Amino acid sequence: MLYPSKKTHFLVISAVLLLVLAIAGCGSKSDQAQEPATPPASNQSGSTAPAGDTDNLLNQIKAAGVMKVGLMGTYAPYNFLNDKKEIDGFDADIAKDVAKRLGVKVEFAPQEFSGLIPSLQANKIDAIISQVTITDDRKKQIDFSQPYITNEVKIIVRQSNDSITKLEDFKGKNIGVGLGTNDETYLRNEVLPKVGKFTIKTYDDVITSLQDLNAGRIDATINNLYALKPIVDKNGFKIKAVGTAIKSDQAGIAVRKNNPEFLDALNKALSDMQADGTYATIFKKWFGEEPPAK
Repeated sequence: MLYPSKKTHFLVISAVLLLVLAIAGCGSKSDQAQEPATPPASNQSGSTAPAGDTDNLLNQIKAAGVMKVGLMGTYAPYNFLNDKKEIDGFDADIAKDVAKRLGVKVEFAPQEFSGLIPSLQANKIDAIISQVTITDDRKKQIDFSQPYITNEVKIIVRQSNDSITKLEDFKGKNIGVGLGTNDETYLRNEVLPKVGKFTIKTYDDVITSLQDLNAGRIDATINNLYALKPIVDKNGFKIKAVGTAIKSDQAGIAVRKNNPEFLDALNKALSDMQADGTYATIFKKWFGEEPPAK
């Protein structure tokens, strides 16, 4: 029998040792790879979401430098397109001044009145400044600033019409009103049950309703005189307001619910406008008289 030499023993032992060391080394690297890396100290607490995701709406508006405001754009003298194709009017001036006090610019998004609240709730706009009457039903969907104007609503008929002077005279008649407005809700929920059957025809803008009234396609409409005067003067409509005011409405700036910081900032801006005389200046510019005393 042949026995391996000492040299052969040495080579075998060396090879075995090298193999063991190699295996041990691989195991060490594998164990290190499976251990979770220690997170940076700055991520040990708090949210890792981008800071902007947790900002309130007021901060987001200020960061963007723009407040997006929805309005009709067809409701002079409150909000309309002027000869320069710019949004103008009482509401527009209120919006511009409020935005300035927040340190941002205003961006207008004109659309039909019936689409304003859905646009607000879909985050397409930040606020509505378009004669949105403050009502309990609307407060269930949206929040309001303090009122920034009070409007008296009257019955409007053709100049030749002497048969309608009060709400009771609506029975059996065709009455026009703005679609989705507080006036429509008032006619359907309060007047119709008391007066008896009459037909309600809805419109997307005031001009079309007055055109139909002037042409005899409807018998009457309800609206406030501030809204009607510039349209009547421009178009020469032969219409008139009759009787005493049937109701009085207050409009506020509408915002999405649960934005208290934004709402507080809007209220402060409106209060400051009253205190420094800016509101009175804007009111006289568009209505030719001092705002009514509170």
